[in-house]
Amino acid sequence: MAKIEIKSELAGIVQSLPAVGQTVAVEDELVLLESMKMEIPIVSRWAGVVTAVCVERGATVAESDVLVVIETR
Repeated sequence: MAKIEIKSELAGIVQSLPAVGQTVAVEDELVLLESMKMEIPIVSRWAGVVTAVCVERGATVAESDVLVVIETR
């Protein structure tokens, strides 16, 4: 099993996050960012379990900030 860091693809405000321990599948929405009045979903490219959430809802993030860590199956 590998630990994968899910990073922000652009600067924005965090609107929603998964919970630690949540199981995710490929293509599941992990984080929803708001940027330039648009909602941008960050989806998982791996199946696994969320082991860490590195930001809080409402936080402003920059491009490449780590948002979530997933342990793959």
